[in-house]
Amino acid sequence: MGKNNGIAIGHLACAAAYVIFGINVVVCRDIATDGGLEPIVLFAMRSLVAGGLFWLLSLLTPRERVPWRDLLRLAGAGVLGLFLPQLTFLHAIAHTTPVDLSVMSTTTPIFTMFVAAIFLKEPITWKKALGVALSFGGILWLILQSTFGGNGASETEPVGILYCFANYIVFALYLGTCRPLIARYSVVTSMKWMFLASFVLSVPFALPHLPQSDFGAVPSYVWWEIGFMIFFSTFVAYFLIPVGQKRIRPTLVSMYGYLQPIIAIAVAIWTGMDRLTVTKVLAALLVFTGVWVVNQSRAAAPGR
Repeated sequence: MGKNNGIAIGHLACAAAYVIFGINVVVCRDIATDGGLEPIVLFAMRSLVAGGLFWLLSLLTPRERVPWRDLLRLAGAGVLGLFLPQLTFLHAIAHTTPVDLSVMSTTTPIFTMFVAAIFLKEPITWKKALGVALSFGGILWLILQSTFGGNGASETEPVGILYCFANYIVFALYLGTCRPLIARYSVVTSMKWMFLASFVLSVPFALPHLPQSDFGAVPSYVWWEIGFMIFFSTFVAYFLIPVGQKRIRPTLVSMYGYLQPIIAIAVAIWTGMDRLTVTKVLAALLVFTGVWVVNQSRAAAPGR
């Protein structure tokens, strides 16, 4: 596979993952509000099932030997890339609207850019800064119009905002610091150990909530949404993210997070919760222009 083909696969993988994440924002809002299950219980379910799928998949792929030192590092990556981001997300979505949560996700590339500059010595070029600013401006415009353009009401609570920023900071740390480790092993090897570590960590926190969890009272449509969250938003998306991490720079990976609010709003329009306006189209153009500018950065050209 040529270098350019590998980079193209990295971009496609990230785009697909963040499309799934965009749908997941709307799905998880239903799960959080109508499911009646604690976030830590939902996370334990996600990590158990998705981790089990990665372990099953590992039986069909070449076995890789991972030294103890890297096993510990993969466990740490599991905390930064799975346990903390997914848990804070499930808490955040219960206290924010999907649209508000999406706009705050635009801070991830900013955090990732600075983390990568500190830990990976990735230069911050003027094109990257301009691209981030364009995309952030487009998303901010989009969300302000969507959230406050009507009656000015918002269901977002301050605690939800705190959980959102905790989520994006932690995931930025993961993208900015774990790329060398993730690139060392196959996606399946990395994910199976990261999910195992995350599940083991979640067990002591989830067990006290199990007696109060009424699984029989969960509506059937919520179980379908939980299935989407576990299979697509966890197993498939977290398979795709390391594919992108191996092939393109952390800042570019995080830039695809700008797809998330676009998809979330598109789903809202499709379900009749929102409508398409000229403002939203122009904002979307700003977002993708920003991604293009970052991709044209001189620093990204030779290395990814």
